[in-house]
Amino acid sequence: MSGPGTGQAVRGASLLILLQVASRAVTFTANQILLRYMTAQLLGVSTQLEVYYLSVLFFARESLRVAVQRQGSNTKTEQKGKETLHQPDTTPQSTQAAVNISYLAIGLGGIVAWILGQLYISSVETSSVGDTPYLRPSLYLYAFAAMVELLTEPAFVAMQIRLQFAVRAKAEAFATFLRCAATLTLAMWASRRALELGILPFALGQAVYGLALLAVYAWYGFALARKDRFSLFPVPLRDNEDKAKSGDNGRSEQTDYVMSYFSRSTLRLAGSMMAQSLVKHILTQGDTFLVSVLSTTTAQGVYALANNYGGLVARLVLQPVEESSRNYFSRLLSGLSSSGRQTRSSSHTAVRQAGTDLQALLKVYTMLSLVVVTFGPTAAPLLLSLVAGPRWATSGAGSCLSAYAYYIPLLAINGVAEAFVASVASDAEVHRQSAWMTGFSVVFATAGYVFLRVMGMGAVGLVLANIVNMLCRIIWCTCFITKYFRTRGVNFELLDILPSPMAIISAVVVSQLVSRTANVPAGEVLGMQRTLVQLLKVGVVALPYLASQIYSERRFLRQRYQVIQG
Repeated sequence: MSGPGTGQAVRGASLLILLQVASRAVTFTANQILLRYMTAQLLGVSTQLEVYYLSVLFFARESLRVAVQRQGSNTKTEQKGKETLHQPDTTPQSTQAAVNISYLAIGLGGIVAWILGQLYISSVETSSVGDTPYLRPSLYLYAFAAMVELLTEPAFVAMQIRLQFAVRAKAEAFATFLRCAATLTLAMWASRRALELGILPFALGQAVYGLALLAVYAWYGFALARKDRFSLFPVPLRDNEDKAKSGDNGRSEQTDYVMSYFSRSTLRLAGSMMAQSLVKHILTQGDTFLVSVLSTTTAQGVYALANNYGGLVARLVLQPVEESSRNYFSRLLSGLSSSGRQTRSSSHTAVRQAGTDLQALLKVYTMLSLVVVTFGPTAAPLLLSLVAGPRWATSGAGSCLSAYAYYIPLLAINGVAEAFVASVASDAEVHRQSAWMTGFSVVFATAGYVFLRVMGMGAVGLVLANIVNMLCRIIWCTCFITKYFRTRGVNFELLDILPSPMAIISAVVVSQLVSRTANVPAGEVLGMQRTLVQLLKVGVVALPYLASQIYSERRFLRQRYQVIQG
């Protein structure tokens, strides 16, 4: 990959990664303050409305965005000396076509917002959620925020096909800061005056976020439109055609557009992707849907809190590793067919190298997982009481976060395994994986029903249901990976990814030791000093344990260090 377009894409991707880290840090800090003014029930209701907001955006623009990006990815070829340069088609005609079709997202958003809003109101009228203060105004504000954000689509797609990621970074950073400021200001003001505003601060913050996005995109979008001679409003595409064109040629070109505004091929592509987007969204938000149906709003809030804290590790650490692994294995194994019949020279070497690297990465994850499951269940509730305040210590959030400590290692292993599958699977294998994933979602729903409704385990039950689902996915990926290497004559031993027996035995012993020396009974509230003392006990046990683990795996760690150093 080379060329100016690729350089822009890489710089833009790096900018967006930095934006994600910065926005997460700002949002995390704001949430720590907000948690001291909220109950678990209010956090659960806010999670429901956030899913409503995300669903409106997803159904309105996801398939259209992908289709427009493909339209914008059409390249034009230029000859420069002996080199042939391929650049995105950013002519006024192409940009106007993308702008025109982005207005469909606004229309779809209005319809989806009304339908989902009516469904939500009817579903909570007879429950305790319906008694939440300012619930309807909050819902209307979330709908307003979604519609305002959809108004940014014309400018967004125009800049996206030009790879102008800096504007997006500025807009989202500015909007995130204002959202946190508005939410915190209203929540603190209401607390000082003993007012019950429910989730109105969150709703207002989301509305401010949408307005800030619109302001930044409008400022840069209209400047870009004037410079490159297109409009951010819908314009008949035939008006942009060369006036010299006439006759059959002109009529044939106009047939490429519906009502002279919308690209026919882009509409077809967006329509074909709509059903796939629906399934994808349901699977992505499956845990939220399940907990909203089978549990109380208090349990929803507790799970949301645990998911926010535990998810930080996944979003900031595991996700970059997964993406890097996917890129690495895709490059290393590109050109190898899924049948395994390749010439015996370079292909076998590449597959063997992939197997070695995958085993090494998975072993690093299992070693880290031992540390997490040894100390995480005990340390998590203590850390929670420090950052979230004593109110959450008695809400069951500590027990939920303890259970989440067992879920994080499965997230890590599954992420790398699925990244490898995505790198090498054929189209037929991807379709089979999708079918199995659908089956696993049924298993997840069944486990959730048993843990939440039958056994009444609340938020902890939802974490256990996620663990069951993740185990199913890991087993499927394991079968795929072992078969992949076996058919290519490469030995891939699952036992090689496990830590040494001594490390496993010591982890079991130490986990029992730390739970007895620093355990806090459920529901007991510790002061700041006692909490720090308990965390100090965990640290005293952890340091010699980590030293012994490093010593027992010193040969493997030395080999990996030498490989990294080259």
